Amino acid sequence: MTHFLILSHGFNMDGRASSQTITDKVPFLRAKGFDLTVLSAVTGLRDADIDHLQLLPWGPSGLRFDLRHLLRLRIGQGALYRALMLVTSLLLLPAIVLERLILGLQSQWSWALPAFVRGYFFLRRHPECIVYSTGGAYSAHLAASWLKRRLGVRWIAEIHDPMVRPGEVPRTRDERFQARLESTICTQADHVWWFTNGALASAQHRNPQLASRGFVVLPGANPPVVQAQYVRGDQMVFAHFGSLSDTRTLAPFFEGLNTFLALNPSFRSTIRVEVYGASLDRESSQVLERTGLKPLVSCMGRLEACAETGLSGRERVVKRMHEVDCLLLMHGMIAECPEYIPSKLYEYFWSRRPVLALTWRNEQLDALVREHGGVVASTDDHEAVVSAIVSVYADWQAGSLDAKSQLAQPLGVGQAVDKILRECV
Repeated sequence: MTHFLILSHGFNMDGRASSQTITDKVPFLRAKGFDLTVLSAVTGLRDADIDHLQLLPWGPSGLRFDLRHLLRLRIGQGALYRALMLVTSLLLLPAIVLERLILGLQSQWSWALPAFVRGYFFLRRHPECIVYSTGGAYSAHLAASWLKRRLGVRWIAEIHDPMVRPGEVPRTRDERFQARLESTICTQADHVWWFTNGALASAQHRNPQLASRGFVVLPGANPPVVQAQYVRGDQMVFAHFGSLSDTRTLAPFFEGLNTFLALNPSFRSTIRVEVYGASLDRESSQVLERTGLKPLVSCMGRLEACAETGLSGRERVVKRMHEVDCLLLMHGMIAECPEYIPSKLYEYFWSRRPVLALTWRNEQLDALVREHGGVVASTDDHEAVVSAIVSVYADWQAGSLDAKSQLAQPLGVGQAVDKILRECV
């Protein structure tokens, strides 16, 4: 029976895309008869159904990062949490400064140290085990590369995000380190997969030694455990779920909405925008202030677990996805966009609600959205954004939003697991 040693820094963290990508695969792997041992950080909940070891990083910045999450899980974010984190930060500050001066790597790098040590002794007892590194944080791949070099075990790697910014020469120490690590992965790993065609093509261009050992997997998402019935109301509700930043902003959508309402002022009272999972980014806030759209927008924040309903934060998010009229997907407009598909898209598909996606130079993403009845506009094309809003609003008025969102079957996690096993086992 095949045994996987899974290295994942952010395993079983509620609502985190880097966690869901691997955590959702676990039931499928177990159902197919695979034994699983997971080494993860302490930032998520321990999975009692599998052999799951949680490890603290050995570096000071990583220790502070992981302790922050651990304390939030254990004691919440009240006064005691703030006091403990203040003391911890002060005690670790000199070591953190020294670590950054000497190494200059991202804080989670040092989790690779305990992961390597625990993995080494585990693999000495189970040499037939396949190492499966996934991330997210590159510390899992770093530990796996050390295990491969030391023990010669089979190693498969799942790369979530581009490790090298497309078209750019790595400048910082951390960027150069990630570029070297990507080369190591493409050289040493037995099989490697990315989540987009663009990411695989770029990695193969930088690392021709990868050859046919690289492939693409669409990660998909699990069918929602919690569902809700969509009911058309008096207002059309657009909703965005997930993080926002200066590089992934709602500003282009708000600019388009402002133009749409300037042309159709009577529609203003029929539109509402809900934002979940993050506060508004700076540019979005400025656009709302300038255009006067602020009264139309409700910032709902991050949904946490609810004691009354028993729903987790993720389940509450999924429930709301089923209830709104149209889901917004902001792709951004940065160098990584041609190599990146937001994982939230696969959850959107399961809601069976139409998606309005503002994308940039990613034909694979555009095709996926259209196949599932959504509407696509380029982030930098204001007229196209306005036209997309006109299209989905007209469908809402006509009551035909549901018909378009049923065009294709959602992508489940099972198809991703099947492809990985076909390629690797």
